[in-house]
Amino acid sequence: MKTKTLTKTDILGYVFLIISFAFGLYYANTDLNYFDTVYAVEDGFVENSQFVLLLCSSILLFFYFFKFFKHKNVYWKIGVLVMAIAFFFASGEEISWGQRIFHIQSSEYFIENNAQHETNLHNMVVDGEKINKLIFSQLLTVMLVIYLLILPVVYRKVASIKKLADLFAVPIVKWHHTIAFLIATGLIVFVHSERKWELYELAFAVIFFLIFLNPFNKKEIFTAKS
Repeated sequence: MKTKTLTKTDILGYVFLIISFAFGLYYANTDLNYFDTVYAVEDGFVENSQFVLLLCSSILLFFYFFKFFKHKNVYWKIGVLVMAIAFFFASGEEISWGQRIFHIQSSEYFIENNAQHETNLHNMVVDGEKINKLIFSQLLTVMLVIYLLILPVVYRKVASIKKLADLFAVPIVKWHHTIAFLIATGLIVFVHSERKWELYELAFAVIFFLIFLNPFNKKEIFTAKS
């Protein structure tokens, strides 16, 4: 039987997210300069929290990969490995692969073609448009709608989709994950700053970590069951 109750980790994650959003909303509406230059600034609290949580998701997925490697088929291994690499890539992109931390100079190519003159892909500019806007934002929005709203329903009702999702180890959200994303989406409207997306990305990082820890289909995909 799948429990519908929140785990202690879920509660801790949501409390952290609520506090982070509360401070973000407060600063964005009382001291926008502080929000932009301190709270949500590059390498600030919000961005560093994103990095840590995205990296934790990657580490958790690699842990699953090696722990259950001998019990699972090649499709499961492909699914988990792709997700682990994707979240490792996302964590690296978030801090420009440590460039600012280690004071590494960007190459001439990135200086000319990156909106922030840094060594990362999501801020690259193509024909005057940032890749982050064209792909990472618009495409990700469509994927999130499918993943958070459509897939959970289809998974529960269509046996073939359930079988395919479990085969490739796709974690299915519990409804509290979906509700948390919807609330975060609603609250972000009240942050009147271009840097509000840093706060939204933090919600993404927190909630996905919670999804990987305890998905709806955890018994099917993250146990030794073949």
